[in-house]
Amino acid sequence: MNAWDRKFQNKTYIYGKEPNEFIVYAQKKLKLKRGKLLAVAEGEGRNAVYMAGMGLDVTAWDYAEEGLKKTQMLAAEKQAHVQTALADLTDADWSPETYDAVINVFGHIDPASRDSMLEGIKSTIKPGGYFISEVYSKHQLPYKTGGPPKEAFLYDAGKMLETFKDWKIIHFFTGEVMRKEGKLHNGLSHVIQIIAQKI
Repeated sequence: MNAWDRKFQNKTYIYGKEPNEFIVYAQKKLKLKRGKLLAVAEGEGRNAVYMAGMGLDVTAWDYAEEGLKKTQMLAAEKQAHVQTALADLTDADWSPETYDAVINVFGHIDPASRDSMLEGIKSTIKPGGYFISEVYSKHQLPYKTGGPPKEAFLYDAGKMLETFKDWKIIHFFTGEVMRKEGKLHNGLSHVIQIIAQKI
């Protein structure tokens, strides 16, 4: 059992049951109502369940079986359908041009594998599809309001833009936001947000 399984074993949803505020903003902006969506590093399922409730065909990936179990419990509670799959983002199988959108909310992985993960995400999105993400920036550490305790696991805004330089950038922001997401994301935070469309 990995550390994330141990965190998710408790019945309490440690990041809450409500979707991330930026995901709600992005959905209102894009008005996605059909198609296939992949939620990576989805944890306990709050964002996947929300997007499934919007009418999308949602698959949630996570490294922790306990998180996926809670995703299914939340989906049943909200009367939504979410497919789940155990997936390690450092060595994932990215099928080409499969999804209409991919979301990544605070999915912080081994920095040695981050570039390959982002390239995998780019490849698995269909032309015209979207990448939607909110993650902690490298400036987050002193805020102590959530995220990995090591700067190497945090994202660099310039590198994020560089990665998606050949896509249409619909929204990009880096700076301070307030987040109240369960016990582990709570307070003023420094994030990177992006909505990018594959062209």
